[in-house]
Amino acid sequence: MINNDGRTRRELVAVDGLTAADAVLVHREALRVLRSDIDAAHLDAYSDDAWPPAVLPSYERALSLACEQAGDGTRSRRIDPVGIDIDVHDDGQFEILSDLVPYTINAEGWRGGRLIFSAGDTGTSLWIAVTQEQETELLSRLGKLGIPSTALAVTSRGRQRAITAQR
Repeated sequence: MINNDGRTRRELVAVDGLTAADAVLVHREALRVLRSDIDAAHLDAYSDDAWPPAVLPSYERALSLACEQAGDGTRSRRIDPVGIDIDVHDDGQFEILSDLVPYTINAEGWRGGRLIFSAGDTGTSLWIAVTQEQETELLSRLGKLGIPSTALAVTSRGRQRAITAQR
């Protein structure tokens, strides 16, 4: 896939069989590697499971962010934790996204109107579009965490595979 910025990107998905802990790390590291490329991000503060206690403060901050966005008119006044805009260049908002992305029903990151990060299904689905440099960095980061490069597989457009984390 070639983006409108002229950079070639490969589409990767997390594979079946990752442990829940590894799936969390893969989601977060993928997001960290793509952070500088993301110009728009959205998060649904919904999960099909209970939010882990460690991320509850971020969940509450996400709901507060949704209320702030409703108050300033950037989102519907209806209090709905779907489609919360996240500024990934703001460290606090990025932390919210990073904490919740492995557990949400949906989170997306966009660059120039094109999707480059998609996570969902309460941590069981991850799709990313990365440059060669980003792929190398991501695999290196995962390797340092003890996660093999086989945790991600190349996919073709429209053939995204979901992972099934062992919970």
